[in-house]
Amino acid sequence: MQSYDDDWTDSQRALYDECYRAGGEWADDPDTSSDDVQHVINLAEADDDAFEDAEIDYPALVDAVTQASGVNVTSVPASHEDPGFRGFTDGVRDAVADDTFGL
Repeated sequence: MQSYDDDWTDSQRALYDECYRAGGEWADDPDTSSDDVQHVINLAEADDDAFEDAEIDYPALVDAVTQASGVNVTSVPASHEDPGFRGFTDGVRDAVADDTFGL
């Protein structure tokens, strides 16, 4: 289920939406390995304190944010407050069946 922060701008919500869609499509792609999907689900479930202001260069996530924003990025903030990160991870998690990967 898509989930916005109340204080996000329209452009942040649009970035979230595009990354959410990309995450869902990536998770549903038969060429995406189950280990990769599990990795992103683990990121989605992690507490922001575990990231300690880290940047993630996970290729599928970086590609989704680059496409959605139109800006060539090399990493994405690992934070659920970041619309690109949260959109992608929410999209992946929602695309996977509840009984998959111990969800």
